[in-house]
Amino acid sequence: MSHLSQAHPQAPSQDPSQAPSQAPSQDPTRAPSQGSSSSLSYPSQLPIVDLAAADRGPQARRLLHAQLHSAAHDVGFFQLVGHGVSEVETRALTSAMRAFFALPEADRLALDTTNSPHFRGYTRVGDERTAGARDWRDQLDIGAERPAHVPGPGEPPYWWLQGPNQWPEALPELRLAALNWIERLSGVAERLLHELLTSIGARPDFYDDVFGRAAHPHLKLVRYPGSSGDAGDDQGVGAHKDYGFLTLLLQDQVGGLQVEREDGRFHDVPPLPGAFVVNLGELLEVATNGYLVATNHRVVSPPGATERYSVPFFYNPRLDARVRPLEFPYAAAAPGITADPANPLFAEYGRNELKGKLRAHPLAAARHHADLLTATGQPAMSA
Repeated sequence: MSHLSQAHPQAPSQDPSQAPSQAPSQDPTRAPSQGSSSSLSYPSQLPIVDLAAADRGPQARRLLHAQLHSAAHDVGFFQLVGHGVSEVETRALTSAMRAFFALPEADRLALDTTNSPHFRGYTRVGDERTAGARDWRDQLDIGAERPAHVPGPGEPPYWWLQGPNQWPEALPELRLAALNWIERLSGVAERLLHELLTSIGARPDFYDDVFGRAAHPHLKLVRYPGSSGDAGDDQGVGAHKDYGFLTLLLQDQVGGLQVEREDGRFHDVPPLPGAFVVNLGELLEVATNGYLVATNHRVVSPPGATERYSVPFFYNPRLDARVRPLEFPYAAAAPGITADPANPLFAEYGRNELKGKLRAHPLAAARHHADLLTATGQPAMSA
């Protein structure tokens, strides 16, 4: 994607002496992770944004906005610190997540996604697809806990995406930790979105009406079991963009996340303890006509028997939300969106998510939604 070089607020270069205290030391001689095209010496690693600066007075808030503006316009990715989520809250979720993946396989398979017309539940290694290729990971998909909405006559089929989660009976603490995480990160993401919109001169509450209590957040608990060396095992998850507003990722210290940068190559994202990796989704790119960017990213499987755990949280609007173009002073300088004929974007958010679910979960799609698929098993364009 091309980016304009017109003037806009720029964040000053990161002074290592001013980096957050939890930032790890970076050894530029360390070998890159498997499949990487760069080492940590790449001169433009992800920006570090401190959300707590919004409460430190006008000067600190101006710096925050300059950093957010630059990160969202130029990169589409950044590391977020100062978000207020405590280590205790994080440990409650990650401990429950590890306990889930330690359950006997039969207990996990009892929650198989193929049981759910709402695409909630457990997906075995290799059963999810990105760009048609299998992802070498297993995961538990969780959303807001709501009654099933079976589409009635004339209602869009995306209402199938609303429904109950599947929970392991042997691990009641997982339900509490996961639903608390969804609520907690929804608040962080709302605040971040307000500051991001302010940073480009827009009204901070411009999109409040498409979220609220009917928003459609999505949480994944993910384990990458490591590559066995067989063909295809190195794709933890294939290159893609997210189709919502914001993604907040909690990753462990194993690494493997890579982001496509200005040189067209994928570069490692070094884990930063206590930080969320934030990326913008396609809805923000479309809403700003490309001024804010959604960026390709992927995960390379860890080598051998090394496991990697991650927790992506997707801040999504209501399923029936129609995201109107953002009103902001840089709109005339927007370069336009990146069009992908194989991945059309629809006006209603729910149609985009349903299209993605039908592609990513072919077994569940074939079992519950065959009427929404073409003869080749792909989502029908009207889905």
